[in-house]
Amino acid sequence: MTSIRLNLPTLLNCLLICVTLLLNNRCCVVAKWYHRPNVVLILTDDLDVVIGGMTPLNKTKKLIGEAGITFTNAFVASPLCCPSRASILTGKYPHNHHVINNTLEGNCSSTAWQKTQEPKTFPALLQAYAGYQTFFAGKYLNQYGNPDAGGVEHVPLGWDYWVGLERNSRYYNYTLSVNGKPKKHGGNYSEDYLTDVLTNMSLDFLQYKSNYRPFFMMVSTPAPHAPWTPAPQYQDRFQDLKAPRDPNFNVHGKDKHWLIRQAKTPMTNSSIELLDEAYRKRWRTLLSVDDLVEKVVKRLEVRGELDNTYIIFTSDNGYHTGQFSLPLDKRQLYESDIRVPLLIRGPNIKPNQTTGLAVQNVDLGPTILDMAGYNVSKTAMDGMSFLSVLYNVNVAYTMWRTDFLVEYEGEGSNVSDPACPLLGPGVSVCFPDCVCEDSFNNTYACVRTVAPSANLQYCEFDDNEVFVEVYNITVDPYQLINLAKTIDQEVLEKMNHRLMMLQSCSGQSCRTPGVYDTRYTFDPHLMFSNRSHRRNRLRRA
Repeated sequence: MTSIRLNLPTLLNCLLICVTLLLNNRCCVVAKWYHRPNVVLILTDDLDVVIGGMTPLNKTKKLIGEAGITFTNAFVASPLCCPSRASILTGKYPHNHHVINNTLEGNCSSTAWQKTQEPKTFPALLQAYAGYQTFFAGKYLNQYGNPDAGGVEHVPLGWDYWVGLERNSRYYNYTLSVNGKPKKHGGNYSEDYLTDVLTNMSLDFLQYKSNYRPFFMMVSTPAPHAPWTPAPQYQDRFQDLKAPRDPNFNVHGKDKHWLIRQAKTPMTNSSIELLDEAYRKRWRTLLSVDDLVEKVVKRLEVRGELDNTYIIFTSDNGYHTGQFSLPLDKRQLYESDIRVPLLIRGPNIKPNQTTGLAVQNVDLGPTILDMAGYNVSKTAMDGMSFLSVLYNVNVAYTMWRTDFLVEYEGEGSNVSDPACPLLGPGVSVCFPDCVCEDSFNNTYACVRTVAPSANLQYCEFDDNEVFVEVYNITVDPYQLINLAKTIDQEVLEKMNHRLMMLQSCSGQSCRTPGVYDTRYTFDPHLMFSNRSHRRNRLRRA
């Protein structure tokens, strides 16, 4: 038998070669990651832009908007928290991610959502394929933490560091899931005020994260969502403030969907006092968000990371206070509810820019993936990256879509509310005097067009009459006049056809030319081939 002698120098040389090869390979990977930009997404809750929501956010406007670009035509795919947040995370329209309302039955943070959509969110792709360390803090989806969907022990795929709020927006007396472990908070301002807690956790992440990998940080604040609890130092601000009395404030929506027509006009004094007080409180809660933005920007600057970090500021939906005599809510198709703020600063973005290019929250995921160098075409996202717009606001106009889809499924069951029997079945979110903000057939889909030659909105309701609302936003920015019965029939047919196409779109087909794009082709044979395909489609999904 031949003996095997241990040759120590030879073994050490072999080990040295192996370690060197491994280190060189790791260094190549780290070097590839190291120069990728960081991304911070600050998501507010119910922050409008149409009725003055950005006014108190002076630091945010200066540190993000004036340092970068402000989008004046940013919209959501659905004007309700959970469907909209799902659209942000997946880059998909509600008819494709199937989150239709804020309930577990509506797929909001359900086990079905967790299995089918969470693995495909843009943070999961950033983590798995782009080498990003990921951090989330705040409100996720409204039903997150529901015991029937895994409770707070469930940590969604894609997050290295997870601080998720159980259920809906709160400011005190809430539970956080800290990497799957519950942490209860009480009513002590210095320890428990949620906006400040999220701020401090975000600063800790920036301080102690790895310096050798790029990061994505998403901070989702409760403000300015109800119950509108301000920090103590801000509770006396804006004492004389009232909600804007725009032309559509406290007027009857006489030519609108029945739910809008039922609103009591003029509103009672008690309703006006309620909405004015809510408006003041909303602004007060935003002052803490302004502080959050300032502290995050300063921490990035101190760490020398600001110049290599994109910072995005936006909201999940808008809000109304008295428009068409509806006291307080979102969920409607009007500009106050579907238009949101969007401010972005970052590498190679020139300061003090403004663009009217129409973007949507389904575009955020593709854009962030594009920032990270990930091939967006590998995804099934409906949105499209607007990264090139950030660098040159003029280049992309000729290549950008001219329209997009907004869709919403009303909440409520097909039974009468005992408190409001005269309104018929299905109403919900009702105020005194039976002014109701939603109903089961407040279910609609809209084509919103923003093009050089047109600024229009075409909407159809999923009800017995297929009620239609059409607005020329250029001449009627407050949407006072429904043109459905007076507009040219050919335009109605084309918009109807376009709506049908968008409601059945997926991925690339959601980005095809719109009616006011020169590349658009209209095939009337497709118009009525299967008109019923879209009715109750979301309900069946």
